[in-house]
Amino acid sequence: MRYFLVVIALFFLNFFGYSQTNEEPVIWKQEVNKLSETEYELIFKAKIFKDWHIYSQYTQEGGSMPSQFTYKNLGQNYELEGKSKESKTYTQYSDVFEVDETFFKDEAVFTQKIKLLDPTIKQVEVNIFYQVCKEVCIPADKDFIFSLDGQAVVLEEKRIDERSKLLSNALQLDLKNKERLTEGKTAEIAKNSSLWMIFGLGFLGGLIALLTPCVFPMIPLTVSFFTKQSGTKSKGIRNALLYGFFIILIYFLLSLPFHLFDSVDSQILNTIATNIWLNLFFFIIFVFFSFSFFGYYELTLPASWANKMDEASYKAGGAIGIFFMAVTLAIVSFSCTGPILGGLLGSTALAEGDVATNLSTGMLGFGAALALPFALFALFPAWLNSLPKSGGWMTTVKVVLGFLELALALKFLSNADLVGHWGLLKREIFLGVWILLFVLLALYLFGIYKFPHDAPKQKLSGTRKITGLLSAAFAIYLLLGLVKVTNLKALSGFPPPDFYSIFQQKNNCPLGLNCFKNFDEGLAYAKDVHKPILLDFTGWACVNCRKMEENVWSDPAIFKLINEEYVLISLYTDDNRKELKENQKFDFKYPSGRVKRIDSEGEKWGTFQTINFNVASQPYYVLLSPELEVLNSSISVTDKESYKQWLMKGLHTFNN
Repeated sequence: MRYFLVVIALFFLNFFGYSQTNEEPVIWKQEVNKLSETEYELIFKAKIFKDWHIYSQYTQEGGSMPSQFTYKNLGQNYELEGKSKESKTYTQYSDVFEVDETFFKDEAVFTQKIKLLDPTIKQVEVNIFYQVCKEVCIPADKDFIFSLDGQAVVLEEKRIDERSKLLSNALQLDLKNKERLTEGKTAEIAKNSSLWMIFGLGFLGGLIALLTPCVFPMIPLTVSFFTKQSGTKSKGIRNALLYGFFIILIYFLLSLPFHLFDSVDSQILNTIATNIWLNLFFFIIFVFFSFSFFGYYELTLPASWANKMDEASYKAGGAIGIFFMAVTLAIVSFSCTGPILGGLLGSTALAEGDVATNLSTGMLGFGAALALPFALFALFPAWLNSLPKSGGWMTTVKVVLGFLELALALKFLSNADLVGHWGLLKREIFLGVWILLFVLLALYLFGIYKFPHDAPKQKLSGTRKITGLLSAAFAIYLLLGLVKVTNLKALSGFPPPDFYSIFQQKNNCPLGLNCFKNFDEGLAYAKDVHKPILLDFTGWACVNCRKMEENVWSDPAIFKLINEEYVLISLYTDDNRKELKENQKFDFKYPSGRVKRIDSEGEKWGTFQTINFNVASQPYYVLLSPELEVLNSSISVTDKESYKQWLMKGLHTFNN
């Protein structure tokens, strides 16, 4: 989790010129002094860039995070002698946390004495986790390896024991006709369709951002500036188009740090997507953003950033100057675009598939929509006269967005609840809160109550009345779904699944189907009844899995095929709260050499999927015989008819 936040924070700071070099704002060095045959002194030295600071280990509780040291093999190979000593520190009262905080400026030196319990130990490994702060704080960490005998540091080769090897090998299936898995292009088509959908969502988010009071008034001002200050009409148009291109480029660049995840093992993205704390983090962020839209406070980046970019645009001139003008727009408009971008970040980071590709695609769509009016009005300046004037309608747009942010926030809280098996946000409760939100939205649009930044009561516009009616109609639609008068297939994947209900279901399987959640148990049953297997890789927080179950599996013909002709094995790859028994835990070594501890059901089935099918996304469906023969190509998100034909073809192969 903390690495995820470090990447984002470092990129923003480097992008806006906060770093003095291409390095992090703290440079670490290490020393070791031998005091006796068994005693050593470890010294950690940090050079801190000007105006930055890091916190002491002993800063007052309740304030910023203190520096924390983690000593590997402590208590086995060596022990600490006394507390760690620190160089000169400074103390200052924090208005934010209302406590005195102790920190280092310019330089920090930590000294720790250790005593060896095993005289043969040649090196000691230590990790420090700390915050480095200026106007914002970046969480970071640093690994140290101290050589006690003066020899070169030896990096330990990761090994796994024989028991772990046996358990790892047990996950490897002896699949027959494995080449059938890659026949057809269904999965690739679904992936491409998903990217177009994400681009469309990003584009829609950009169009919504255009209607906010931070962006809309800048369209005529900026276009007029380019057309009047560029000397000729053609040059003005060229500069405006270049300005639009740079807007797209800036938002695309914001997604690039996420491509660093490409070097991590295949299950890390699934772990991030279903991480309880990350989902709770996005829930809090969405609620925070929604109340800024309601007008209770304003979100702004430091004014110095905008001033710095504005000054750079005038100094540089030409294309570089236009680029800095685009950066200025991104900073100035942050109070309105930030919550929308937060939604885009959350939705794509927690979506199935490659998080970096998803986010880059969404950011391209967002930037394209934001840049579009600047390019069009530069080409057709007469259109500027047809733009509506800024006014109270933009405040209404922000409030509507605030309610939508709250509705989306509930989805992230639901993800955490599902993965954690807390049982707090069952389907009926989720729908009840959504009904309340959209009723409140309708009442606001009809003028029943106001928010702090609303203008004095005025006559309601036709658009506002229509939007209010739509909100009320949606609340009624949710209510009918809650009482089972109609289904909510259009919302599949957003509310918790049908079986996650306050009314006890006969099992926790989709649509009340009989299913197994352990592969070995399901395989044994399939052999006993001599039926083919529908292997379903799914997840509690998987939106597309719910869409497939509620929109495709619910078809009577498909339901009958699964229920009567197949043995359904549903493996939840995000079931990381369900720990394996101690004798079932093991270390798994990836081809890269990285060793990962497998200690939960979710990690086991995620690794199982990767080993056997070289895929880490869900939903993912495979048809197998009890003898582990692949009966048809694998499939992911698809339509009813394709899925039905896929099941029938697998059944035909099995019977013949």
